[in-house]
Amino acid sequence: MPYQSLDPQKVVKTLEALCCRIEERFPQAGLVRIAQKLCEIGRTAQERSVWISRPLLVLRIATVLLVLLIISVVIFGVFFAAKPAAGLSLVDLIQVLEAGTNDIILIGAAIFSLITLETRIKRRRILQAIHELRVIAHIVDMHQLTKDPEGLLNRGPATLSSPTAHRMMTPFELGRYLDYCTELLSLCGKIAVLYVQNFSDPLAVAAVNEIETLTTDLSRKIWQKLVILHSMPS
Repeated sequence: MPYQSLDPQKVVKTLEALCCRIEERFPQAGLVRIAQKLCEIGRTAQERSVWISRPLLVLRIATVLLVLLIISVVIFGVFFAAKPAAGLSLVDLIQVLEAGTNDIILIGAAIFSLITLETRIKRRRILQAIHELRVIAHIVDMHQLTKDPEGLLNRGPATLSSPTAHRMMTPFELGRYLDYCTELLSLCGKIAVLYVQNFSDPLAVAAVNEIETLTTDLSRKIWQKLVILHSMPS
């Protein structure tokens, strides 16, 4: 049903439109290459989200067969094991129960590992993708780091190491640049959500929540700059 999940195609279209807007406004800026990279990540996320939402049938069939094999071996061992003619003493019975308990624990752990293998494979893919988005978010933050609205007023003499790129922007251009950074950060969070909207693994969801918190915190710093910019005399 519409409006109950993110549409990966629309997220990618939004990314592509933003990339064009940045390139048209700032064709020489490094932010263009970041936007292009995020577009590539968005297209990959579209494919990965489809893969994650589908069951891995070959893996599931192999898992079921292995679990059945393990259970069959256990049953065979229980019913067809050689029994001592003289019976078991109390000491022998305790040793058998102890060994049996250890075997049951190990067999249960093996079966649990097989059953959760698909989840762990998908989770690992998601965590790798989330790490990529985390890096992109920090790169976006680096590009806006020196874009200081107060620098437009040329307060005080600049040093040789002072950033000068934003001083060549008009207030309108600087505002658009900072807006583009917030949009890129927001879309980082939206791409992350694509991975877990059909995969409710707690660890994967927690990683996505961390990305959303990170991008929101980084955007908050940019919004503070925009407030200063809009309060400056025109």
